[in-house]
Amino acid sequence: MMDLRGLAYVVAESTDLGRWRTYAEGVLGMPCETVGDGLRIKMDERQFRIAVEAGRRDAYLASGWEVLGSAEFAAAVATLERAGVAHAIGDAAQCAARGVQQLVAFSDPAGNRHEVVWGYRSDFTRFNSPAGVPRFVTGSIGMGHTVLPAPAFDATVTFVREVMGFGLSDIFNFKPAGDAGPVLPIHFFHCNNGRHHSLALCGFPVESGCVHVMVEVDDMPEVGRAMDRMAAHGVTQTATLGQHTNDRMISFYMRSPSNFDFEYGYGGAVVDWQQHIAHEFTKVSLWGHDFSIAQPKA
Repeated sequence: MMDLRGLAYVVAESTDLGRWRTYAEGVLGMPCETVGDGLRIKMDERQFRIAVEAGRRDAYLASGWEVLGSAEFAAAVATLERAGVAHAIGDAAQCAARGVQQLVAFSDPAGNRHEVVWGYRSDFTRFNSPAGVPRFVTGSIGMGHTVLPAPAFDATVTFVREVMGFGLSDIFNFKPAGDAGPVLPIHFFHCNNGRHHSLALCGFPVESGCVHVMVEVDDMPEVGRAMDRMAAHGVTQTATLGQHTNDRMISFYMRSPSNFDFEYGYGGAVVDWQQHIAHEFTKVSLWGHDFSIAQPKA
């Protein structure tokens, strides 16, 4: 199995880079720069945490996962080879685009693209938010988490656990039509760090290629200020403020220009995995998080 240390970056595609720049700087509070035919968006002293590539769709493209070094990278590639997983080693141009020493790309059974990398490059320019956000919670626990569609659910869960090396945090069985209707599983997974989950898989298709990406600030008023910026820029809110039962994150949700959501939160749990007991939770939130606000009114 791989020894993944966190979510290093995410990659999106956009038909309107100008709209993405406004969203990143004016709503998320993240500085960005134009590099080639795309944007690189900063959350900390790294060169970027979100890459947006110009394209013909508004969608999510890839998740970047980090290992410690070259030995761990070689072990990850060997894991893919032993498992018979088709993969491609990144060339110099691809590694330069991602700002890493080495990269290997592959897809899980649901078709989600993953990139395993090591050795990020950075000039360590100080993070300077255009909206005044002091900092985002990143570092050794990664940039946040991503929630991906997995219609081939069982096969994808087996893949992320037995090939990619994720540990199970907990599970939720979503029943959109009540107890008499279908059950849509959502499983939450952690890397080799304390963040409650860096990846979640949902047993249903999502046209944009991603349900949401979570980013975290370390001060509750910053969540409120982000909500104000969302309203001021006319961004669609997709869930009200609330607190989750599993990772204790206090957050709200809003739509991105690439048609997946951003969860913007504070106070996420940092877990001791030697003590944690995996479980099924039956309620998404302790309070709030009304997702019905994003649904068309009858």
